[in-house]
Amino acid sequence: MGIQIHITLHHLDLPQILEDEYGGWLSPRIIEDFTAYADVCFREFGGRVTYWTTVNEPNIGAIAAYGSGQLPPGRCSDPFGITKCTAGNSSTEPYIAVHTYLLAHASVARLYREKYQAVQKGVVGINIYSFWSYPFTDSTADLEATQRCKDFMFGWILEPLVFGDYPEVMKKNVGSRLPSFTKVQSELIKGSFDFIGLNHYFSLYVSDRQTEPGIRDYNRDMSIYYRASRTEPPAGQVKPSHQCFL
Repeated sequence: MGIQIHITLHHLDLPQILEDEYGGWLSPRIIEDFTAYADVCFREFGGRVTYWTTVNEPNIGAIAAYGSGQLPPGRCSDPFGITKCTAGNSSTEPYIAVHTYLLAHASVARLYREKYQAVQKGVVGINIYSFWSYPFTDSTADLEATQRCKDFMFGWILEPLVFGDYPEVMKKNVGSRLPSFTKVQSELIKGSFDFIGLNHYFSLYVSDRQTEPGIRDYNRDMSIYYRASRTEPPAGQVKPSHQCFL
């Protein structure tokens, strides 16, 4: 007793036709389609559903689908793919996908608030993949790396939702590969949630990693090493385990 229905509108999978027609989450065209899909869900099920999550784990979904190629549609580019990808760009596409996720989320949240919330009395939000990070040492470099990890992991999603823009360290490290919001988009995204969900799996120790020259991806942009314990050797990549696809 007391169980409440909580619906997630998107969790990793996407109709193949949308990938084939315009590239799925890499195209702004999906914003209109996703909003139309949400409209049907709200109309048909909103009388029985109080909690709506628009997108589950957009941060890790983008990294795994468009950076490492582990999740559909399996896009990546050398040398960053964990699987053998036939297409993709690991340096740019995770950032493009998250940008589109955020705009689609904001569009759906606005639809719900304007058309359904007053009658259905529900709430709409988004869920973020998370792990907590502790500095490996008390050095300034490791403390800054730990904060940078949080900015890249949480701030990538949260700062646009709260402040309307990406974290400054992301804009600095990623540069022109990070899409920018127009003023209208920024205002649409800012405050477009009634709740934030955190899917938390574990905590890690973080140390600084020198920025590498040449082509970079999300992990190299973040420039950290992480360990599951203080006795483990540093790793630039966590081994895939229980939905960890970094």
